Amino acid sequence: MSWASEWEVKDAAGPWKSSCPQDTRDSPRLAFHGAPVWSGTLTQECVPQSQLMAGFPRMEVSPNCTQDGGGLVLVRRQPPVPPGLREMLKARLWRGRACSARGAWALVQDLLPATRWLPRYRPREALAGDVMSGLVIGIILVPQAIAYSLLAGLQPIYSLYTSFFANLIYFLMGTSRHVSMGIFSLLCLMVGQVVDRELLLAGFDPARDGPGPGDNGSTANTSAAPALGPQGCGQDCYAIRVATALTLVAGIYQVLMGILRLGFVSTYLSQPLLDGFAMGTSVTILTSQLKHLLGVRVPRHQGPGMVLSTWLSLVRSAGQANLCDMLTSAMCLAVLLAGKELSDRCRHRLKVPLPTELLVIVTATLVSHFGRLHERFGSSVAGDIPTGFMPPRVPDPELMWRVVLDAVPLALVGSAFSISLAEMFARSHGYSVRANQELLAVGCCNVLPAFFHCFATSAALSKSLVKTATGCHTQLSSVVSAAVVLLVLLVLAPLFRDLQRSVLACVIIVSLRGALRKVRDVPRLWRLSPADALVWVATAATCVLVSIEVGLLAGIFLSLLSLAGRTQRPRATLLAQIGDSGFYEDTAEFEGLVPEPGVHVFRFAGPLYYANKDFFLQSLYSLTGLDAGRVATARKGRGPEARVSEGDPVEGTDLSPVTSTAARLMPTVASFHTVVIDCAPLLFLDVAGVATLQDLRQDYRALGITLLLACCSPSVRDTLKRGGFLEEAPGDAAEEGQLFHSVHSAVQVARACHGDQTATDSAL
Repeated sequence: MSWASEWEVKDAAGPWKSSCPQDTRDSPRLAFHGAPVWSGTLTQECVPQSQLMAGFPRMEVSPNCTQDGGGLVLVRRQPPVPPGLREMLKARLWRGRACSARGAWALVQDLLPATRWLPRYRPREALAGDVMSGLVIGIILVPQAIAYSLLAGLQPIYSLYTSFFANLIYFLMGTSRHVSMGIFSLLCLMVGQVVDRELLLAGFDPARDGPGPGDNGSTANTSAAPALGPQGCGQDCYAIRVATALTLVAGIYQVLMGILRLGFVSTYLSQPLLDGFAMGTSVTILTSQLKHLLGVRVPRHQGPGMVLSTWLSLVRSAGQANLCDMLTSAMCLAVLLAGKELSDRCRHRLKVPLPTELLVIVTATLVSHFGRLHERFGSSVAGDIPTGFMPPRVPDPELMWRVVLDAVPLALVGSAFSISLAEMFARSHGYSVRANQELLAVGCCNVLPAFFHCFATSAALSKSLVKTATGCHTQLSSVVSAAVVLLVLLVLAPLFRDLQRSVLACVIIVSLRGALRKVRDVPRLWRLSPADALVWVATAATCVLVSIEVGLLAGIFLSLLSLAGRTQRPRATLLAQIGDSGFYEDTAEFEGLVPEPGVHVFRFAGPLYYANKDFFLQSLYSLTGLDAGRVATARKGRGPEARVSEGDPVEGTDLSPVTSTAARLMPTVASFHTVVIDCAPLLFLDVAGVATLQDLRQDYRALGITLLLACCSPSVRDTLKRGGFLEEAPGDAAEEGQLFHSVHSAVQVARACHGDQTATDSAL
């Protein structure tokens, strides 16, 4: 029984109690403390009150249990009296003021989950897998970090910094064992758009983002604008200052969300929304990298229509394409795609994925260096990559104020992807994660590294999948990955000086393969849910045609709108009995059902609130064939002696042509005496919903029709009590004759009551 947590079933004595307004003691149903609850054949021995009360909250026990024997009686459990606001605040303040070594250590373990699982780490079982996965992720991370710097408009060294610090911080603070934290192409694009805008406002030219035909390869010559910007630094210096300011603000947002326990907010970014957003941003990323594939310089467009403007610029500059970059891009794409396809087909045989990106980057760097492609053919290269760490620097407060709004979508997208990936891997591996702690971890991965020349990070799906496939057990693998990145930072970074940017663009484009393939899911999504498919398509199209920020807002708006639409017009049906059983089903869906004469059982498969109350009444009036509101109003106008008869016109609600036509086809007689509303699908009621039920009962009562509610959940029942729907009566007797625990018991009571009323009228 769904109400077992609230009621206690026991065998009561004496004649069966009746809830019918008339005296119908022969009605085959049960009662609890004077209210109808059950119809059935359950039998138990009467439980002594001492045993019944042991271990349970206080209950009101019917005295019939100890006096008679005969029927089942449900006794309502009385919930404990909730403390007052003053007492609750006092208790919380006292708990917060109390301090102990155990409490302090528990707080540290909550903030740093590594202190909880690391002492219990089992090297024999997990160390080999963690080391292997950490090495593989580090090998994959280095070329991706260098490549993704193109998206952010920053130098490759900053991507390496970001990967190093993010892995270490998430190792300490993350609750997921398998998520790989680091740079993410989508966030890099969002950071890059803000960086480009601020560079343009500062007088720099973001289009000159690397050594080209006329440069000598030094990062000092990459600025086409003044040598010094507004803050006394060049283009690269000003770009990383903008990125760190944006990252710090986004991280503060995420930390505040974690402190305020707002981890649930990310759940409002539905999976179709995230997939459509990933698709739209993937097209945007692909468009931004085409100039590197062709070896042309085109302006970086900003604002709405950025993708279309970039394509037009590429078409105009197609005649200036660099033949060396085009040939290099074609060969690298072919090798990378073939390697990815081979890895996918042989993933069950391969213990580790093929390091195709690393092999391509090493080979391309050697060919570019010894072939002098930059000097001979003017190919754009990565340029000088320094070693070691730069001194920490506090992000500029003025720039932080300028990017306050830009950080909002960055924080939402980063937290949503991170939490969704953490929960996905936790479900598949049988453990749990804490969404609020994940927000704190991701936020700290942005706040702390922002002082060390890093930009925004989040969890990445592709690297997380590789991490799982290579035997990862804990986040100790992140420390191994950070060690690989540290080796590159301290020793190997200058070796990538002659790496062509076209090769890095190929790495980025191939990494988008999974996101671009999601377009194949749209037909299946349309068959499953057209509303979700519409959200997917609208989000992706808005990201491509307008901007990614507007696309995210459009996706959120459409997701909430589709959710509201599903609750605004839920399915409404009439039910009938399945043979002689106590079950009822939809008459429009099943054949051979037995309707109860004079009783309409109405089911409204959704909540009843202000947005759908009119649709609720419209559906009820249309299915029952009687507009009770208008007929009751007309009867009041004709006088109290008027009754509903065959001559009374019944008008339908004039909400649409369809409903008006249905109203004209309604019968003009009140062929029923009771309406039973199946409230099982009724999730909640608001003030408007309670008022609607009250008005409906009043209109039906004026027409001599009884309104009964069945299968109300405890929350709905409490709302009805607080809203004044139940008539005033002592104790639980307020529910007498109004609320039933099953549709069948309500129908039986309606049948018995109508039979007694008919007999009384015949006698008179």
